[in-house]
Amino acid sequence: MASSHGRSDLRFADWMASLPQSMHTVPLANMAIPGSGVVPKRRWDEFGQCTQMMMLFSRDVGKAIFQQLLLDLRGSHDSFSFYIDEASPVGPEQPETVQNFVSVFGTVAKKLMRKWLATQTMNFTSQLEAGIRFFDLRISTKPRDPDNELYFAHGLFSATVREGLEQISSFLSAHAKEVVFLDFNHFYGVQNLHHEKLVAMLKEVFGEKLCPVVFAQEVTLKYLWEKEYQVLVFYHHPMALEVPFLWPGQMMPAPWANTTDPEKLVQFLQASVTDRRRKGTFFVSQVVLTPKASTVMKGVASGLRETITERALPGMMQWIRSQRPGENGINIITADFVELGEFISAVISLNYHHLNEDEDDDAT
Repeated sequence: MASSHGRSDLRFADWMASLPQSMHTVPLANMAIPGSGVVPKRRWDEFGQCTQMMMLFSRDVGKAIFQQLLLDLRGSHDSFSFYIDEASPVGPEQPETVQNFVSVFGTVAKKLMRKWLATQTMNFTSQLEAGIRFFDLRISTKPRDPDNELYFAHGLFSATVREGLEQISSFLSAHAKEVVFLDFNHFYGVQNLHHEKLVAMLKEVFGEKLCPVVFAQEVTLKYLWEKEYQVLVFYHHPMALEVPFLWPGQMMPAPWANTTDPEKLVQFLQASVTDRRRKGTFFVSQVVLTPKASTVMKGVASGLRETITERALPGMMQWIRSQRPGENGINIITADFVELGEFISAVISLNYHHLNEDEDDDAT
């Protein structure tokens, strides 16, 4: 899938395969890799405060009137995340205030949750075809589920983990030189038996594609291609110490700014990159803003995308384009709504600065 944006020779479905040969031996920890983010827990907490405020307001005007107000305020962007099931119960990670809000206002409340907690519009296959290679994954169980099924958590339950992993595996089978990072960093209602089930599922779905743990600086495209590895799984749980292909979570640090101010976010991102120096790990820069409860109340009809993400986009893109990958630079960059603002092409294009540096070295 060629793109009309950025460098014309980039084919984002196979952008790793299309990189010049000189980059095949560059550690992936020193490359620029686009990733998709999900909902930070603090954003759930802020939404919880907002729902508490709305519950108080509904008591003043009456439940029926308030429910009609919510219905009337629904904007054009009615669903922002892939696979979210409005018929499902609220996830166990949600604060009690959100649970109460949904119990009173039902489907209307869940539609409001989608506006503020969903952060992506594309499914795994579409994101992979667009060039995304890092996924921030949060796993949850459903209360009283006799099947002990595992789901991706986005405030409401979405696809089963197996469905998502199988989409990723199918893409990788069709694109043998592409590599993905799966970062399992939060678990809700997950017990040991669920962890064992997830590990077995990873083995079953990906098989020989799974890359065992080595030093981060050893992981280059050349290394992975020679061994036919395509999947690096990072696992923020002690289980990672017991399984050869589970990379410890500390090898994928992802500092989070927790701000709704674009300028403060940029300052935080820059300071985090500076602190990264030679730690020997991969590194995630989260280009995401976190609305306060007051922000949610002011933009309750518009949702996260219109109220925050689109308005902050120019400044975020300016920061991304000013970065350079490397031991002292950026590595993985994640964002909400990755289809916006040429985010993916901008991140991938940063890798071509390695070529410019090599040419400068040859010239001297």
